[in-house]
Amino acid sequence: MNKYSLSALAAAGLLAGGLATSANAADLGGNCCADLEERVAELEATTARKGNRKVSLTVSGWVAEQVTYWDDGAESNTYVTGLGSTLGSNVKFTGQATIVPGWTAGYVLHIEIDGSDALTTNQNKPNGPGLFAGTANYVQAMQSYWFIKSDHYGKVGVGLQSMASDNAAILVDGSGSLVPANWVAFDVLSFNVRTAGGGTSPVTWGGTGACIPGDCFGVPVNSVRYDSPVFAGFSASASWGDDDAWDIGLRYAGELHGFKVAATVVYAESTGAVSSTFGEREYTQAGLYVQHIGTGLFGLVNYGDIEDTSANGTDFGGDGDVWYFKAGLRRNWNHLGATVLYGEYLTSDGDVTDRELNWWGLGVVQEVDAAAMSLWLKYRNYEFDDNTGTAYEDMNEVTFGALINF
Repeated sequence: MNKYSLSALAAAGLLAGGLATSANAADLGGNCCADLEERVAELEATTARKGNRKVSLTVSGWVAEQVTYWDDGAESNTYVTGLGSTLGSNVKFTGQATIVPGWTAGYVLHIEIDGSDALTTNQNKPNGPGLFAGTANYVQAMQSYWFIKSDHYGKVGVGLQSMASDNAAILVDGSGSLVPANWVAFDVLSFNVRTAGGGTSPVTWGGTGACIPGDCFGVPVNSVRYDSPVFAGFSASASWGDDDAWDIGLRYAGELHGFKVAATVVYAESTGAVSSTFGEREYTQAGLYVQHIGTGLFGLVNYGDIEDTSANGTDFGGDGDVWYFKAGLRRNWNHLGATVLYGEYLTSDGDVTDRELNWWGLGVVQEVDAAAMSLWLKYRNYEFDDNTGTAYEDMNEVTFGALINF
């Protein structure tokens, strides 16, 4: 019996008030189970199944939505949105098959469905379309690739996928607050910065620092990627693609003297000018996460250094640096799951007009283990200065959101 037929049968059995013991809903005598068999057939017709007997199929993903109150210094409003491209509601189909012992082949198909992309909302657009799918499309492919994996030699993937440098620094965050609090300005990216007195500047909050703060290689692209096996907590990755971009990185995860530690350093380079998703740049990023196991106290540091190699030196904000700090406490104070309290601070500069973005925030996350769910409430204050003498209004947001996995 495959697990999908078994799940459908169990559900039908509960509805009928009886116990089903066969994946084919065998008749237990007379017509007593006719309704049960009909219900099983109906459920199985709408249940994901294996494509064949050799390759597995797993369906997973999450649904995530949030309510954000924002105040840009001249106007305020409340929007209901998703979390933004790469974090939005999605469904993922994955599977693999054994070629010979120690060698497997598999696939990943990852589709995002975001009713309103937070990355593309602004003062005049409460419903943002998908960032990559076009102005009228809320469904977009995030990953579509096959892979071959060896227990001893590592994994090679080919297709639309994240490169090794795709937000590598923030992925070391094991606090449980990564989704609502990271170094990308997801919630206000496309909002225009207000000048003092309520005027609208041509600058968006996503363009105030260097490289959409920290997100220089932050989207999946068509590429070839290699991931090594893990040795004593260390692993390495490298990838190439997208005319022409390449990167290489090293990661560590483990426990040391009562602390959980995760760290990474990645170097990436793109030379494709107009034809490349990432422009012409070099980017080095690093991340370090440390959590004391006994108390739940944690700290996160992310650093990114952007070197603009374009002809005019103004590609994606030019040269710049990004620092992001987060600290807090993760504890089990109730029967629902862990509670996470955190504070965060970011500073990012770009050498185009010597501009600088700073933000600080506070938040709380409550995990609900029984529902594979997280809820959060957060506050952020954003500040911008371009050293031209122009005064700009701060932007403030209060956001309540939730994510449920399936």
